[in-house]
Amino acid sequence: MCSSCTRLVKGLAAEFEQLRQIDAIARTGTFSAAAEALHTSQPSVSRSMRALERELGCELFNRSRNHVELNEAGELALKHARAILAEERRMRDAFDDLTRTNRTLNVASVAPAPVWRLASRVTERFPGTMLTSETIDDEQEVERRLFDRSADLAITRRPIGLPNVVCVPFMVENLFIYAPATDPIAQQTSVKLADLDGRTFLMNADVGFWGDMTRAALPNARIIMQQDSNVLAQLIRTSDVLGFVTDVSEFNHPGENRVRVPIQDADAHATFYVVAMIDAPQAVLDIVEAVRR
Repeated sequence: MCSSCTRLVKGLAAEFEQLRQIDAIARTGTFSAAAEALHTSQPSVSRSMRALERELGCELFNRSRNHVELNEAGELALKHARAILAEERRMRDAFDDLTRTNRTLNVASVAPAPVWRLASRVTERFPGTMLTSETIDDEQEVERRLFDRSADLAITRRPIGLPNVVCVPFMVENLFIYAPATDPIAQQTSVKLADLDGRTFLMNADVGFWGDMTRAALPNARIIMQQDSNVLAQLIRTSDVLGFVTDVSEFNHPGENRVRVPIQDADAHATFYVVAMIDAPQAVLDIVEAVRR
């Protein structure tokens, strides 16, 4: 065994990401599976492990065509890597406990409504914890924000089944046509978006993925996006243009003389998931567990 492996515990070790990678390789058995688990590329993991071997001055793996396993030096490196990662987690938890009573967490979400509901639940269950949020149309970008840790929590439309995340179902949101009572659409029990292609619609600009979904389903429609919610509400009250509303939308006001018409399209019904890294601060994991319950 090479004695230089002891550098892991002498402060000369590689970055935490390399430690997470060697742990993932030990758990999954291949570089490619470890890369998938860590949401990165296989070449990146391979380069990182080569760099770690150069730093330590010894090889860590027995490599074969379809499998990789830790050798004796690798097992020692893994032991210390896991100890260091455990210490890192304990340090994060300690600082999290220190700041728990006045903490701001960042949320990246594909739609605004789940953030409203999550913020309400957090305010009730965790006084002093505040959420800041960004609505992002692109689901992959939402996931990227979580994995590069620029977001503490992500709200996605699809479950993420990776071993380094915790993912729980949160809520369902359904999209409706918001039709004037005098429009023939208001008399229907449900509609398909394709049957409305070519019509004009009003829509809130800050709706996340709903905007892309409706534009894709209505390629010939004119969709007027409105940034100002007060202006949008005024247009809804005074115009005969079709609109969109969801069953949790804040733009559904009494007295507008409009009717919610269910949409049959599968994409008009979204299930949302709350996702966090499995090694996130305890305050973040507490929120995920509250959602789970």
